[in-house]
Amino acid sequence: MQTLDLSGSGMRSEGRLKSLFWPSIQTGSDLDYLGAQGFWVCAVIAVVSLVFFIVAGKPILGAFVFFFYFFGGVGVRERSQYAAAVMFLSYLADTIFSGPSVVRVLFAALVLSNLRATWIAARWSPGSDQAALPPRFSET
Repeated sequence: MQTLDLSGSGMRSEGRLKSLFWPSIQTGSDLDYLGAQGFWVCAVIAVVSLVFFIVAGKPILGAFVFFFYFFGGVGVRERSQYAAAVMFLSYLADTIFSGPSVVRVLFAALVLSNLRATWIAARWSPGSDQAALPPRFSET
């Protein structure tokens, strides 16, 4: 698997908690990992929101919110600063209007770190062989 480079995006230069709340980019693998991590944060928020709206008896609104955060996560995965900013501002507004809680503040911090990661990714300039992005399955 390693010979074909199918085993994943390589070693990360920092731990999971640090990359979640204070990401930095040292290699192309870090850049790819932060994009995927941003997608999964938005996907978790989408699923949790859908469950809460279904329990509250509003499945149509839950489906809309699910698709909003899910496709926003796809934009974050593609390193779109606009998508990351929209995800953060919409989640922050939702948290302010519905009342903050520990879980909401934690998720807001994660979405803010997604915004920071996409901002860093946009300004990151590769300068070595380590900076090459890992190939995607559709490009090989």
